[in-house]
Amino acid sequence: SGPFRGEIKRPADGKHPTKIAFIQCVGSRDPGIGHGYCSSVCCMYATKQAIVAKEHNKDIQPTIFFIDLRTFGKGFERYVQRAKDKYGINYKRCMLSGVKETAQTKNLMVDYVDAEGIIQEEEFEMVVLSVGLESSASAIELSKRLGLQLNHYNFCQTNTFSPNRTNLPGVFVAGVFQSPKDIPETVIQGSSAAGSVAELINEARGSETRQKTYPEEFEVKDNEPRIGVFVCHCGINIASTVDVKKVVEYVSEFPNVVWSEDVLYACSQDCQENIKKKIKELNLNRVVVASCTPRTHEPLFQETIREVGMNRHLFEMANIREQCSWVHSKSPSLATQKAKVLVAMAIAKSRLLEPFHPAHTAVTPKALIIGGGLAGMTSALSLANQGFAVALVEKGELGGNLRHLYYTLSGENIQPILKGLITQIGNHPLVKVYKNSEVKEVQGYVGNFVTTLTTEEKIEHGVIIVATGGEEYKPTEYLYGSDDRILTQRELEEMIATKTVELKPNTSVVMIQCVGSREERHLYCSRVCCSTAIKNALKLKELEPTVNIYILYRDILTYAFQEDYYRKARESGIIFIRFEPESEPEVKREQDGKLMVTVSDTLLRERIVLKPDRIVLSTGILPASGNKKISEALKVPLDEDGFFLEAHVKLRPVDFANEGVFLCGLAHSPKSIDETISQAMAVVGRVGRILSRDYLEVEGVSAVIDPDKCAVCLTCLRVCPYDAPYINEKGEAEIKTIKCQGCGICAGECPAKAIQVQQFQDEQIIAMIDNFLVTKN
Repeated sequence: SGPFRGEIKRPADGKHPTKIAFIQCVGSRDPGIGHGYCSSVCCMYATKQAIVAKEHNKDIQPTIFFIDLRTFGKGFERYVQRAKDKYGINYKRCMLSGVKETAQTKNLMVDYVDAEGIIQEEEFEMVVLSVGLESSASAIELSKRLGLQLNHYNFCQTNTFSPNRTNLPGVFVAGVFQSPKDIPETVIQGSSAAGSVAELINEARGSETRQKTYPEEFEVKDNEPRIGVFVCHCGINIASTVDVKKVVEYVSEFPNVVWSEDVLYACSQDCQENIKKKIKELNLNRVVVASCTPRTHEPLFQETIREVGMNRHLFEMANIREQCSWVHSKSPSLATQKAKVLVAMAIAKSRLLEPFHPAHTAVTPKALIIGGGLAGMTSALSLANQGFAVALVEKGELGGNLRHLYYTLSGENIQPILKGLITQIGNHPLVKVYKNSEVKEVQGYVGNFVTTLTTEEKIEHGVIIVATGGEEYKPTEYLYGSDDRILTQRELEEMIATKTVELKPNTSVVMIQCVGSREERHLYCSRVCCSTAIKNALKLKELEPTVNIYILYRDILTYAFQEDYYRKARESGIIFIRFEPESEPEVKREQDGKLMVTVSDTLLRERIVLKPDRIVLSTGILPASGNKKISEALKVPLDEDGFFLEAHVKLRPVDFANEGVFLCGLAHSPKSIDETISQAMAVVGRVGRILSRDYLEVEGVSAVIDPDKCAVCLTCLRVCPYDAPYINEKGEAEIKTIKCQGCGICAGECPAKAIQVQQFQDEQIIAMIDNFLVTKN
């Protein structure tokens, strides 16, 4: 999508490079240039670009030079594993000393020290620098004008428990200007800021709202369909596999297609204006867009046609990216043929489309929050402060994992803040807490849910927030449980806070990282283990400066400003020893009862024996044990690790695909305190859009059941992901229109063929497609 339109070329001479080097930490983790922080995104950006390059040209050989591989995000560890195993991307852990150009070939020579300590020189045809993030000059200037407090790196200063709030009341911050972060965290903070603002201006809500006006819809009932087809290149996402122009040429002669064209980006503002222009010029009354997934883009195109007087349900979409080019990238010819058929199907369906006007349903302005930890309490308080009633369901006591934490990496005292939160929850008139309770059954739909608890209490509410938290991994390795000198970081933190830890001069402590994380059973990073180890190690150093601390690690994942504390730990004498995952440390108890730890140091390239007085295990975060039960009750998915799966990892990181159900905190994935608070407030920002309305619109397509064919076998009830089918008082199966998403799963599974989708007859669509294909072939 850049200047070479999908081709990978060297800028200097236009040659196609084969060997490409990606160099990490350029302008990051470098105090010498004032960038002592980690930019958080570079490792994964380089991995993504290396994979994309390889997909463009299988002959490309990417090599990523790195110091620590920071795969701390959701799904990141598996993504890197796929880069290695499927794409053959080479990762080299080393320090580079320089890059120089060769006079003859204009290639680049990279000098580095390899894992064996030998100086190497390797030739590459292209070098890509993974450059860091920094605050823009305009942002710094704006901060000076407003009087915003910045940190020593010129990012906006915030604190752990108020990650969106600046030093100025009523001024909030979101995104990279708060700290370097990836797209999901940026989107979360954007919604979080919206939630904070909504709480602040609650009393004025709706006082200056202006209703968007649309032109009157033109009539299409008795008119012959006039279809416009727009086939998207999606940069190279589609066009690198599918011959887009051939698809356009193929469908241009279909009956009722009066306009067809290929576009570079169908979702761009220019294309939206072009679609509106063609509707007016050619009197189009149906629009088909062939591009990516309707899940993220269909509302955009529906809004576009509505702005020129066409009913939004006269739009149809063909997914030729996820369902075609991405899954058939090795077969361009067949992918093109499939794209033709997919677009033909969309055209056939569009000829049968009719205008649809949504019905309205009232909203119960109350939220049900499952989980009374930090995330649940934060969202509960904010919603209650906005005037919404909240039912907070907690299977035990309020506080969750925060009850076992005492201080943050930056030094804040946690327990007084937790007690304050619990007090506010207990005193708020709009928050009702259901302790020692769990969700038993959930019925209803967005705006109108009814939940039954295990105490048999029934709660009516408009939205659901899942904040079930996570659990500490209980180790079975490293002799844990058989020796009271071996404990977890959480146990050590409690001992430090309660002053029960014994530290004699020259005491030796070994900390072992990645216990229960980044391994086959739990193939994800638990995100907080490295910072927790450094936090506790520094605390021990404060209590007894002579203590000898060794941290055994694979990668140190102190992203963003946590890097300062990693550097402080090294400067304070804490020793970091790196080991490979296939050569984990060994822990034994000698005959004299002393502990012995053996580790293969990758830097010294030899086995090191340590005899510590205490061993501390940095254990991972597991999904809550009750997640499966909640998943089944709400009919929302879990990912392969057991955490809840959001609707879209980047665009909808706190939503479920099911309307009206949201998630936050450790229920989503491992995260720190400030990230948990941001996500809880992001949910508040999203939930407020529903609870503040008097009614919701019931959209579009719905399944219907033919009572004469229905055998009441209950198959539809079991397979529906949206809980739309139910048995009425007559014992007949029916569909709740407001819950149905028109996905057609029930119709496909029904053995009696008693279900079909409203507005469209399957036989008609199939006949139309058959007719088109026979005619064209």
